[in-house]
Amino acid sequence: MSLFNTVRNTIVPVHKEGYPFVAAFFVASLILGWIFKPLFWIGMIFTLWCAYFFRDPERVTPQDDDLVISPADGRVSAIQMVTPPAELDLGSEPMLRISVFMNVFNCHVNRAPMRGRIVSINYRSGSFVNAELDKASEDNERNGLVIETRHGQIGVVQIAGLVARRILCWVNPNEPVDAGERFGLIRFGSRLDVFLPAGAAPRVSLGQTAIAGETVIAEFASAKGPVISRRT
Repeated sequence: MSLFNTVRNTIVPVHKEGYPFVAAFFVASLILGWIFKPLFWIGMIFTLWCAYFFRDPERVTPQDDDLVISPADGRVSAIQMVTPPAELDLGSEPMLRISVFMNVFNCHVNRAPMRGRIVSINYRSGSFVNAELDKASEDNERNGLVIETRHGQIGVVQIAGLVARRILCWVNPNEPVDAGERFGLIRFGSRLDVFLPAGAAPRVSLGQTAIAGETVIAEFASAKGPVISRRT
């Protein structure tokens, strides 16, 4: 029983959005294996990768309305003051933007960075350049959410990447959302931008690995300045 519990707790469940893809990879592996046996094992490697890509682990989210939690697994690729996308209707003044880039090995389930109410959701079609590039915020296909929080409105933008071809969003306007709650998913490589109003201070550094639903990326109402990190 102890071994069973260990295995059960180690295996991460696959999100239901991934079931069709995992099944398709597995069927393709069977067909390829029928044609040439070694291709079956190559196909199974890709099948396992697909299941790994769509994993949906449980996360332990800090419940503090002054904290901004990472909406995605990945690497912090930008921390800067920029004007938010026009469709978010957050004004023309620069806001703190923290970007998290997800590669094809990161978990791609997206989570709400703060507790609040969904004010609006705005989808924009676009191109599919590398999501790590700064111009991806303007040029790429994206889906933007505005959330009303106790510190004002924040923006959360799902940005499609070089190989991403589908942005999924499961929430609707006027719905409440909790920090760490799952709200969407982007298939196969992408980026999340969080736009924060005045009063937010970064709590991560460029290049740092963030965990969706757990890593604190910014904080409101704090007298402390930006975080200082040292690479070791």
